[in-house]
Amino acid sequence: MIIKRNLVGYGNNPPNPRWPNESRIAINFVINVEEGSELSPLYGDKNSESGLSEVPGGRHKKNQRDLGIESIYEYGSRSGFWRIVNIFDKNNIPVTYFVCAEALVQNPKIAEYIKNSKNDICGHGYRWTNHYEMTKKIEKINIHKGFKLIFKMTNKKPLGWYCRYSPSENTRNLLVDHGEFIYDSDAYNDDLPYWVKIKKKKHLVIPYALDTNDVHFKLSSGFSGANQFKEYICDTFDLLYREGRNHPKMFTIGLHPRLIGRAGRAVALEKIIKHFKSYKKIWICNRQDIAHHWIKNFK
Repeated sequence: MIIKRNLVGYGNNPPNPRWPNESRIAINFVINVEEGSELSPLYGDKNSESGLSEVPGGRHKKNQRDLGIESIYEYGSRSGFWRIVNIFDKNNIPVTYFVCAEALVQNPKIAEYIKNSKNDICGHGYRWTNHYEMTKKIEKINIHKGFKLIFKMTNKKPLGWYCRYSPSENTRNLLVDHGEFIYDSDAYNDDLPYWVKIKKKKHLVIPYALDTNDVHFKLSSGFSGANQFKEYICDTFDLLYREGRNHPKMFTIGLHPRLIGRAGRAVALEKIIKHFKSYKKIWICNRQDIAHHWIKNFK
């Protein structure tokens, strides 16, 4: 039996991405806008949300709201989002928004801010739900509804797509069929973008990352404070920068307003930005910038 996976990739001979200005590393900060689109009986779900929070959920009965989890998520949209975007704006740092469409409906102030910003959008679902649990028909509907609603709320088309954690086996086919997406980030398997062939068409994959991600800010495990997060991010940067002398790479940092947006953690962003700015030949960019660069130079 032949299983269709690619465990080889670029191997020990990755291409030189030729980043702008001979940069050794392309850095993309991602802000996940999910709050208000998570699981809740309010939206007809049987279960309340249980993931990516200060404490594990899942204790409540079916069809019972978890008001604790809801409140923790609300912190992200009410306070955390504004704290971290103010840090990025103050330092003139571009970011990419991974947006769940329904989250924009729940917080029109965030929708208006994103609409007026210079930053790009990657679709993150109609809601923050698992695509791999959907039928092909339902997933197609969710992708189309998500794209349409994000565009309506922000006047910006999401040029990329990223599912909650994992796509289904139909996701890429559906994205190609849709016709508006130029890439997806439903992969964690490389330090550079790469092409795949979908329905005889070349489709761009720009991998995401879960290690350089604030998802590890949980009380039970992972990063316990700002310094640990800063240390891991800066160690990753330092090695990639050294490698970049001969083999430049891409570096994604994933953020969530309800996690990194807490004051005791947000200080890590200030320290990380200061560290990055002490180096030359780095390209801090939007995700769509990486996509357009790859399409132009490696089509």
